[in-house]
Amino acid sequence: MYVAPSRLLAVAAIAASLAVTGCTVTRPTGAASDVPASSASAIDAQVDASLSRLYDTVTGSRALVAGAQGVLVFPSVVGGSLGVGAEYGRGALRTAGRTQAYYSTTAGSIGFQAGAQSKAVFYVFTSKEALDKFRQSRGWTVGADATVALARYGANGVIDSSTFRQPVVAFVMTNVGLEAGASVQGAKVTEIRP
Repeated sequence: MYVAPSRLLAVAAIAASLAVTGCTVTRPTGAASDVPASSASAIDAQVDASLSRLYDTVTGSRALVAGAQGVLVFPSVVGGSLGVGAEYGRGALRTAGRTQAYYSTTAGSIGFQAGAQSKAVFYVFTSKEALDKFRQSRGWTVGADATVALARYGANGVIDSSTFRQPVVAFVMTNVGLEAGASVQGAKVTEIRP
């Protein structure tokens, strides 16, 4: 029996989507009712640990965050894929060292890929205008609602000074350190209320 390649691809995409969905620990809906009341303190503790790790790993990151208008931290963005990928994570926006609100992030991708991973994602708002635009949005998508520059750093591990001039700067860290060439394009960020 002959089955058209396009049909096989469609069936594979659906199967991969179901497999990824079945493997997620949390439901990526972003609705306020999906976040348990006790999760705010858990998210804050994870944000603290992730920021400490960033400061220990990237020379100059502490100064960048301290001088910024705010930082949005997603300590654990979990993704899985088998042809079709999905990512989900929860985090907090901090200004002047204090949590202001909680957010979820979701992203999807299509292509030849397989596996699962977890990463921490940091969005540093260096301008008040960029932070205000983010806070006033009802759903913020990287690349559509804001241009986000990935942090650049030299061979000596120090952040490139041009990074400080960008309105929104992103860092992506895996278990082994900063992920060079990572992409945050298309990530959707939505406020949640724990």
